[in-house]
Amino acid sequence: MSYAQHRKIIDADSHVIELDDFLHAVADEEHKDLIPLMSSQKELPVVEAGLARGRELFEKRQKDPETMAKFEEAILDNTKSGWNRLGAFDSAERSHALDLFGYSIQWVLPTFSFHQIAHTEDLEVLDAGSRTLNKAMANFCKTDERLKAIGYLPLQLGPEKALEIMKQGFEDGCYSFMIDTNEPNDKNISFTHPDFDPIWNEFVKKKSPFVIHVAVNGHYKAVSESFKNNGKTELELGGDAPAGELGLMTINSSAELFLSAMIFDGVFERHPELKGISMEHGAFWLPSWLKALDYTASLFKRKREFKELPSETARRHLKVSPFAGEPVGWIIENVGPEMLVYASDYPHPEGTSDPIRKFEATMTDCDEETMNAFYHGNMEDLMGIKL
Repeated sequence: MSYAQHRKIIDADSHVIELDDFLHAVADEEHKDLIPLMSSQKELPVVEAGLARGRELFEKRQKDPETMAKFEEAILDNTKSGWNRLGAFDSAERSHALDLFGYSIQWVLPTFSFHQIAHTEDLEVLDAGSRTLNKAMANFCKTDERLKAIGYLPLQLGPEKALEIMKQGFEDGCYSFMIDTNEPNDKNISFTHPDFDPIWNEFVKKKSPFVIHVAVNGHYKAVSESFKNNGKTELELGGDAPAGELGLMTINSSAELFLSAMIFDGVFERHPELKGISMEHGAFWLPSWLKALDYTASLFKRKREFKELPSETARRHLKVSPFAGEPVGWIIENVGPEMLVYASDYPHPEGTSDPIRKFEATMTDCDEETMNAFYHGNMEDLMGIKL
């Protein structure tokens, strides 16, 4: 029996743990020299020994059924290096892993390759890198219709260039794109400016929700560096998690700001069919954010007429993936059952060794309809599909 057992599940967030040639293997000739080496980026350092061991174990289990059986049995072991987990970097093996999980659909996002191309001030590198990343993600998912490739759309390149990259990414086979939540240049226009409407219109046209993810925050910093001058050693959780307790407390800040701007600047009003999802920002902030939206609107009601409560706009257009272990039942009790979605974060360790158990441990008062919405119904609404 699969890990999902009787459940029908759409997994909103999983990743590829790339080999070091992931981008260069698919890059156009004119782009190969522009793309930095994976080992050159410092945001998520590559452990060369772990990468080599991942290759070695992959070859071993492909040749030896007994070794494969051991990895199948340990598929939920999140203490393993990401490269050592089934389907981390091989498409066929990921399909096999999906069979073992029993998920109906799984969205797949990049890991190292995003950081490989995103942290640059050279706009030509960002342009070529994002095009190549999108092609690589689409290539990874193309042999299995259950796998949905999520690429990267650098809105900071401006609406015209971003739209060009977006259209090519869709053509290459991406399902959707992670987008920047923050414009790093204070002199540039906001992503909610009407000049960006062709981007949001393209998402609607393709019936594809936009994706915001903790790693893709446009170099936004919620915590001043001065807080680190506290005489303490900063704690690290690893993976995409921000460093330190304050980093985790403010993990949602960029998402809150961006989504608030999308609502108050009328993007959803101009594009009533546009939908989006927040990933790996947690969901503990959701109840207070919805209240804050409505409170803020009430203070400005004499200066601006809102057609509906901003919280209702958020509920209709947005989904959020909580972390396994968050008080999901309490969150649903306070915001309703229509916003939260299941996400495994496989094969990242943050997904935990048993996400279903951890989620359900906090959902003891949820009825069957609410559970079905969490596992697949809300994602069906987001994607405009029916399993």
